[in-house]
Amino acid sequence: MLKTKRFGLIGKNIDYSFSKQYFSIKFKKENLDSYEYTNCDIKKIEEIGEIKLKDFAGFNVTIPYKEKIINFLDSVDENAKKIGAVNTIKIKNGKLVGYNTDYIGFIKSIDGFDFKNAVILGSGGACKAIAFALKIKKIPHVIFSRKSDPKFLNYSNQKNYIRNSDLIINTTPLGTFPNTNDCPPINFEYISKKSFCYDLIYNPAKTKFLMKSEKLGAKIKNGLNMLQYQAEESWKIWNS
Repeated sequence: MLKTKRFGLIGKNIDYSFSKQYFSIKFKKENLDSYEYTNCDIKKIEEIGEIKLKDFAGFNVTIPYKEKIINFLDSVDENAKKIGAVNTIKIKNGKLVGYNTDYIGFIKSIDGFDFKNAVILGSGGACKAIAFALKIKKIPHVIFSRKSDPKFLNYSNQKNYIRNSDLIINTTPLGTFPNTNDCPPINFEYISKKSFCYDLIYNPAKTKFLMKSEKLGAKIKNGLNMLQYQAEESWKIWNS
């Protein structure tokens, strides 16, 4: 009898999980009958000790633990270290090694576009991966945040930046199901036909941010593509 090979998602309130559905379908399609994918829903990062980590071959990590998880790992890949966030863990010789595949997923999802500059909404773990990706693509960008930090712009400074940027990316969870009426505090009078509005959220397919932007003539994209690409990159890491 084949030994079960287990993978999991570490996060909070993850019943909606893209990863579990994605990998469960993948395992079925590829006849990987001994593989399974489990949601590891924890209320706070300290509860990670309740998960028998060594029983798994690898994990995905989602909001709100992409940054906090680093303190519980044995080592971290160089790029994930630079980003300061981990979304993929490989169990290697009993050690937990952290990686980030979000930035690769994002880069692949904008392949073929020629953006001159960008605005990132939000300054959490997802923002860090996007900022790293934009740096690789040599796309100048600014970050808007509610945090009081000199590295970030306050939302009251939108006029000059959003009007003159062709790529606006929401990296906040605002608008995720079931809170679909939520929206990042963007001034929509600065969105126009030259804007490309990208929301990392995939559920719903069109957030309030995307719907309002589309009505103003902007091109829009949700995060499903990016998620699919980053999931495949995780798969490569687990099997390398």
